[in-house]
Amino acid sequence: MHLETLKVFCDLADSHSFSKTAEKHLVSQSAVSQQLAQLELMHKCQLITRRKRPTELTPAGQVFYRAARYILDRYDQLKNELHNLASGVDLRINVAAIFSIGMHSLREYTKKFMLRYPNVNVHIEYPSAEQIYELVLNGDVDIGIVAIPRKDKRLDVYEFEEELLVLACSPKHPLATEKKVDIQKLQYEPFIAFDKDVPTRSWIDGILTRYNTVVRPVMEFDNVETIKRAVEINAGVSILPEATIVQEVAGETLKAIPFSNERFIRPTGILVRKGRAFSPTTRFLLNLLKERHR
Repeated sequence: MHLETLKVFCDLADSHSFSKTAEKHLVSQSAVSQQLAQLELMHKCQLITRRKRPTELTPAGQVFYRAARYILDRYDQLKNELHNLASGVDLRINVAAIFSIGMHSLREYTKKFMLRYPNVNVHIEYPSAEQIYELVLNGDVDIGIVAIPRKDKRLDVYEFEEELLVLACSPKHPLATEKKVDIQKLQYEPFIAFDKDVPTRSWIDGILTRYNTVVRPVMEFDNVETIKRAVEINAGVSILPEATIVQEVAGETLKAIPFSNERFIRPTGILVRKGRAFSPTTRFLLNLLKERHR
């Protein structure tokens, strides 16, 4: 099976027209029909209904189309990666990070990178953690950064920042005057928590369980920014990475109080697809991100 045949099939599926597909590929309609017939013979199924106008994909054709489109997209990406390796410079590097890390921890690294490569665009997007794993595995981004990284045999996972976890509370809260706080003082406190499907939630729950501390979740959100707003109005306390509330502490809308029990941290990690080839510019950025743990 040739890639050109897959392109013809995908264009036929997109245009619903033998004539338009033939015109695009500078071949006859008969040639398009023959290539389609070869695919159907090879896979022993009908891919397109010819009786309807415009033509439609059969259920088997829909499955084949998704796979063919994926193969073509991956091949285009391969060509781009090889071109970037040959040229030595990416014009754009795609990074996906959870919002709290992208907004608060990545800035110093991107600044250092831009001093070396001012003409390279480091594009940062902020999907959910689950989406970041998919984007990295599919090759849609070069580098992913998440909290509480999980192992995956398809990924290389590198340590990134160890974020100090602190008690975040309103300056009006009774605990706001403490220099350090015992985590067990949070027993039955109204608590602003992460949603249950956010990895940081499980991590913090594990810390609380280890110290036999039961909090009273009154609100749950999927991001740090909304949690901070709820804590600011004294709706409850929370446990957050210290780096994410620096501005609020400086502005005296939040207090950040370290714990006396131990140094609680939230690990974060860098994700790259195993075996992916990087140009020197992307490799330079990756090494910058990894340098803290050298």
